[in-house]
Amino acid sequence: MQQPVYENAQEVDEVLQNLAQLPPLVTAWEVDRLQKQLAEAATGNAFVLQGGDCSESFGDCNALAILRKLKVLIQMSLVLICGSKQKIVRIGRIAGQYAKPRSANTETREGVELPSYRGDIINRSGFTKDDREPNPQLLLRAYERSGLTINYIRALSEGGFADLHHPENWDLEFVRNTPGSRRYQQILESLSDSIRFMEVVTSGELEQLSRVDFFTSHEALHLLYEQALTRTDQRQSGHYNLSTHLPWIGDRTRAIDGAHVEYFRGIRNPIGVKVGNTMAPDELVDLIKVLNSENTPGRLTLIHRFGAEKISSKLPLLADTVRRANLNVLWSCDPMHGNTQATRNGFKTRSFDEITSEIITAFRIHRDCGTRLSGIHLELTGEDVTECVGGPANLTESDLPRDYRSQVDPRLNYEQAMEIAFLLSEQTRPGT
Repeated sequence: MQQPVYENAQEVDEVLQNLAQLPPLVTAWEVDRLQKQLAEAATGNAFVLQGGDCSESFGDCNALAILRKLKVLIQMSLVLICGSKQKIVRIGRIAGQYAKPRSANTETREGVELPSYRGDIINRSGFTKDDREPNPQLLLRAYERSGLTINYIRALSEGGFADLHHPENWDLEFVRNTPGSRRYQQILESLSDSIRFMEVVTSGELEQLSRVDFFTSHEALHLLYEQALTRTDQRQSGHYNLSTHLPWIGDRTRAIDGAHVEYFRGIRNPIGVKVGNTMAPDELVDLIKVLNSENTPGRLTLIHRFGAEKISSKLPLLADTVRRANLNVLWSCDPMHGNTQATRNGFKTRSFDEITSEIITAFRIHRDCGTRLSGIHLELTGEDVTECVGGPANLTESDLPRDYRSQVDPRLNYEQAMEIAFLLSEQTRPGT
């Protein structure tokens, strides 16, 4: 499902052979480290913060855009650490989120029908025949952009950018006087005092505060690309998808007898599955058993996406059924995709109030069912965009044209993302 149709099969084969010879983008050791951290989160000893663009674009592969995404995720994770008193597993929707599923194969504008835009890895967003023709050379461009992005992230996370002794590195210049920024600065001041105290009593600098783990993820939608970057690791312990640390299956491609599930069950990465409104309890149990046949902790993350109106009628039965089947999963909430709506002036948007409502309801349902919500999955950006209505600045539909940049789905801007972080901090606080 959801695969492009290329005109030149020989060109596709040549591109895939080229990809198969190129170095992997991540290592099996990094992948295994992530799975251990996800296993901790599933037992309540950590919380997963997963966020980034709806769909990355080649044009946004630049230092400033990458830096801003990293900054907002680090700031959010710090708020969560202070509230939850837990480790935070940081996972970006980044360095490979170039393919997007679509509900229709074609798009019509002013009587002209062309193939749908399926992400920069497949075609281009411009509305011409050449733009919308699937181009296999874009697979190589996606690999190159992913490699450039992940290399910069590694350099930042390993090179002192994330050092808690220097939180000024994470400032975003356009939000210094917002309410969320002021609350965040209070947390930083308290944290800095604690660090100074600990270093006085331990007579040295706390070196473990100088770096963070930062993992990548994307929907592994384009199977030819994912297969070309699937390798047997040097320890001969199995096949790993080395295009990313955490690939996931979307709600449109999770059929038990489908090609995506068949591929995913054979790789050793920790994996995610989007769980939407059409998922039946028995179907979910069967899917879990196929994808995590050894019932390994940290292997499988269920990312539910129901929408604020439907979560109360859908999630309880699924959560209770999985619990009674004694299946090891990590539950994460995607409050974005079930709350998308179209405005009268043609923009896709999401209501901040509905997003926060779904999050609060998800925590309550999991507590009532005896399960645990251990992660959040957000579409966000470090830019000052106007794509979701509501939030601290109370954006309205009339504000959307001011700075609407997404080519596919609307994202939380910095202020909205930080407000979500404070909400999560309250919901994960010990004793809540």
